[in-house]
Amino acid sequence: MEHVPGATIRCVGGIAFDAQGRLLLIRRANDPGSGQWSLPGGRVEPGETDEKAVVRELREETGLDVIPGTLIGKVTRGPFEIFDYACAVVGGVLTAGDDATEARWSDAADLSALEAAGELVDLLFVTLRDWDALPRA
Repeated sequence: MEHVPGATIRCVGGIAFDAQGRLLLIRRANDPGSGQWSLPGGRVEPGETDEKAVVRELREETGLDVIPGTLIGKVTRGPFEIFDYACAVVGGVLTAGDDATEARWSDAADLSALEAAGELVDLLFVTLRDWDALPRA
């Protein structure tokens, strides 16, 4: 799909935790943020609801099946308007796929180390902190 200059591109992301309170992250294969760790997610396709897009994107990027819940927050990065939803993992096996080169569960120490090394997508740590969505482990 071609982008119209000045128009925003609606995207979704999933904020999911495992039973130990670790946050689900993927390493982005493509821009924006290629090579950086991020929340899984992507563009909402024409005619698709945010809920369906979250389910599809998380399955494609992580191999996990999720049930999206509450909208946690929204960020804008360039033309991308990203709506991030709390997600409950209900099945699947964690495997990087589609637009992700890696997928993993990150605890608080791991997330801090990624932030310190500059390996997180811009402002992800600050945004998650502001939303009270940092790993609980």
